Amino acid sequence: MEDFKNVVPVEEFNWNSYEKGETYDEQSKGKLVKTYDETLNTMKDKEVVTGVVTALNKREVVVNIGFKSDGVVPMSEFRYNPDLKVGDKVEVYIENQEDKKGQLILSHRKARSARAWERVNEALKNNEVIKGFVKCRTKGGMIVDIFGVEAFLPGSQIDVKPIRDYDVFVDKTMEFKIVKINQDFKNVVVSHKALIEAELEQQKKEIISKLEKGQVLEGMVKNITSYGVFVDLGGVDGLIHITDLSWGRVTHPEEVVKVDDKINVVILDFDDEKKRIALGLKQLTPHPWDALDTNLTVGNKVKGKVVVMADYGAFIEIEPGVEGLIHVSEMSWTQHLRSAQDFMKVGDDVEAVILTLDRDERKMSLGIKQLKEDPWISIEVRFPVGSKHTARVRNFTNFGVFVEIEEGVDGLIHISDLSWTKKIKHPSEFTHIGAEIDVQVLEIDKENRRLSLGHKQLEENPWDVFETLFTVGSVHEGIIIDMMDKGAVVSLPYGVEGFATPKHLVKENGKTAAVDEKLPFKVIEFNKEAKRIILSHSRIFEDEQKSAKKETEKRYSSRSPKKETVEPITTVMEKTTLGDIEELVALKEKMKDSKKSKAKKSVKPEESVPKEESAPNEESALKEETPEEKETPKEENIPQAKTEEETKE
Repeated sequence: MEDFKNVVPVEEFNWNSYEKGETYDEQSKGKLVKTYDETLNTMKDKEVVTGVVTALNKREVVVNIGFKSDGVVPMSEFRYNPDLKVGDKVEVYIENQEDKKGQLILSHRKARSARAWERVNEALKNNEVIKGFVKCRTKGGMIVDIFGVEAFLPGSQIDVKPIRDYDVFVDKTMEFKIVKINQDFKNVVVSHKALIEAELEQQKKEIISKLEKGQVLEGMVKNITSYGVFVDLGGVDGLIHITDLSWGRVTHPEEVVKVDDKINVVILDFDDEKKRIALGLKQLTPHPWDALDTNLTVGNKVKGKVVVMADYGAFIEIEPGVEGLIHVSEMSWTQHLRSAQDFMKVGDDVEAVILTLDRDERKMSLGIKQLKEDPWISIEVRFPVGSKHTARVRNFTNFGVFVEIEEGVDGLIHISDLSWTKKIKHPSEFTHIGAEIDVQVLEIDKENRRLSLGHKQLEENPWDVFETLFTVGSVHEGIIIDMMDKGAVVSLPYGVEGFATPKHLVKENGKTAAVDEKLPFKVIEFNKEAKRIILSHSRIFEDEQKSAKKETEKRYSSRSPKKETVEPITTVMEKTTLGDIEELVALKEKMKDSKKSKAKKSVKPEESVPKEESAPNEESALKEETPEEKETPKEENIPQAKTEEETKE
């Protein structure tokens, strides 16, 4: 109670206002409003203002904009800025000063969008370096958030070196330069590479100014192509050509280096402006030819691998960077034209003999046939003259057949040594390529590495027997197998062939014999050395006509008392054929009839035949002999082939 004694009542307290709920009088109320006006900002909806971050968590950011209450912004709108902290100033867009709950509604995204396009254009104009947030990957590049505007970052503008994995840049904040803006479509293109290039340009100038031929530098493999390797020397790119990667054969640069490898290289050359720099890797090691075994010489055997094939030979790598050529002619003792691919292929391990070695020119020639003995060294022992062998047909020419008895040993069978009897125009009529044929060695040409071979010599010469069968004047049946302008080829018994000229092919009826016609032929010439038989069909009936005429003349003259005239007629009769005798009998009967009608007359011997019965023209025609007839033996020398028939008659 004592405490209340000291309480002094307010003299000017308005109890009426208190009863109504009014706690402030007019004066106090005015002072309070004035204080609010001085401490709180005047805000309008749809306006962008600057606020201060007062608190933040994983979901929300609290921003004080000087209003009677703080606003809350979702943390997702600050995703582009992972370094956001309390005290940072941020721009926000006032969507609503007071919602149903009395909450101030703010948006950072809309605030950025409202001013983003203006800031983007300013950044391009001022060549400003800006920060952006890589949101996601897209075709050909990345999507970057710049001031709330989505910009495109091409893959080629991410870094100075090619990027293989774009995903490592997603959700990262990086610095960029705006390189292009499309005002119509509101498209923005940014580049991170431009920043790096600007930094490297200065380094590049310093490096280029110090470049010298022969200088060894460290670099990183930037890119690999089929023709070489690009190396980053610290802002300057150089090229190692594929031929300068290794002393040995390189199919692809990836066999030697990989991307991002750090390697030492030597500067081989560069242009005046030093924009193109040629580098070398193999030059950092000694040339393999310089380290080649000094004891290696001609005649030594070496082993290697086939690295390159060509039609003319194969390149063998003895050691990395040391190669020798095996020419196709040194792959086999045979002289046949063949390709090197018939003997080996790339990757084969081979053994060879050194044929030539030039260390100064760094060239070596090799051979593999030298690993085997030359078959021609002992040719006389292995294939003596007269020996018989089986060969394989390799090739044809117009004059003979080339055969191979064994690898490296070839021979020629002349066309005339194929058959004793057949007239062969081309060897293909007798055999075929790849066929086996029995041969006999006739002659050895060791200098030219050729054998003269024969096939017909394996059999006895049938012309020794033909000489007794096809005697001049003998008659044989034959078939015309070929007709030519100069005559016809006639097939005779025992597989032998003869030849008849056109005038000896005329038949008795005046027509010429045709192909496939079977007729009797008389042998008018036999040449054993030339293996030639000349035949005639016409000579058969021509000789018969001559024989008949002579017989008739002798019969007429037989009326003479002289004895010596009878003997020749008998001789002719013995040589005539059966057909001739029949004709003579008919002629005899006719003469008897004529004798009876003129019995009372006295006739001299030479006038015994009436003039009308003689045939002067025919007789003169028969007496004309052809040149062939003059060359052939006379009828008296022709063997009597039908003596028995005449005897029977």
